[in-house]
Amino acid sequence: MNWTAHLRRRLMPRTRYRRSALGRLGLAGWLRWRRLTAGNNVLAPGTLFPLTTPAARHPLLARSGTTDAAVFRQIFIEREYECLDDIAEPALILDCGANVGYSSAYFLSRFPHARVIAVEPDPGNFALLTRNLAPYGGRAELIQSAVWSHRTWLQLSPETAGPGQEWGRTVRECEENEAGAMLATDIDALLAGSGQERVGLLKMDIEGSEAVVFTGNCDWLDRVDLIAAELHGPPWFPDGRTPFEAVVPGRGFSVSQVGELTICRRRAGRSIGK
Repeated sequence: MNWTAHLRRRLMPRTRYRRSALGRLGLAGWLRWRRLTAGNNVLAPGTLFPLTTPAARHPLLARSGTTDAAVFRQIFIEREYECLDDIAEPALILDCGANVGYSSAYFLSRFPHARVIAVEPDPGNFALLTRNLAPYGGRAELIQSAVWSHRTWLQLSPETAGPGQEWGRTVRECEENEAGAMLATDIDALLAGSGQERVGLLKMDIEGSEAVVFTGNCDWLDRVDLIAAELHGPPWFPDGRTPFEAVVPGRGFSVSQVGELTICRRRAGRSIGK
């Protein structure tokens, strides 16, 4: 008997979502995923689980009892960034709001010659981000900071986007001497430090801070070829869409909506990442 095929048939979920998860992750990856999601209900928060998926070249770690499972589901089962798979290889990807590194791992695996700068302010997320991206070596540069419109001091706010939504932590400006103060970064600074002339792909999921980023000097937009941004708004976040829509038109992008992502593709003139 082919025990692999037999086990696959026995475990084949009935719902479309579970079939999709099995198809996306493969049998071994799906079994690990089921162990994590079951463990979320019984294990102490922070227990580490290794997860695998064909869409990531190396195994990834997730913490039980956190939103890691939800982020993993978005990236690797629902394939939130699959809409970008058709673009030419970017030389430089900025992952602003990198969380624990799943989106960066997806990009590094999908575009094997690209370099990613991953920016994440939360210390716990950043610690796991460091472990998850270590196998990619020098192709991944990690920055523990928050993206803002300019260089200033920021502090993580204790509030989250509702109960159990620790992935939705925002930042606010603060004084340098306040506890937990971190020096913000901005797109100009990230680009200047990269050694590249352009950003091939700017992924932005920064929990409402886009309301500030797109209110400042946005001349850097002319050096970005593609944007994939999650624009937030009330009740948990400032309105990020209004300032975004005030500055992006006229910058040479075609804008579309794919799920929660606002996608801005440069129309013509310069190839991605060049």
